[in-house]
Amino acid sequence: MADALRVVGDRWALLALREVGFGVTRFSDIQRHTGAPRASLSARLRDLEGHGLLERHRYSEHPPRDEYRLTEAGRQLLPVLGALREWGERYAR
Repeated sequence: MADALRVVGDRWALLALREVGFGVTRFSDIQRHTGAPRASLSARLRDLEGHGLLERHRYSEHPPRDEYRLTEAGRQLLPVLGALREWGERYAR
């Protein structure tokens, strides 16, 4: 579990994965939906990409714009995120 938490244990990492899993793929939209500070979100997205949970795809060259998609490893986390959401709704309120 410690290995997994090193990768996805950050609040912004979990929320970013949730949003991309919901189909929110652009940085500005992920930021708006999560409330994450720009610098924090940028760092988390880079980390998640580096760990193979997200892929970044360029959709505009001028200005450069990217969108994010879950990899297979990222998609495997969706049930875990759902379980965390359910647990939070039941016990953390």
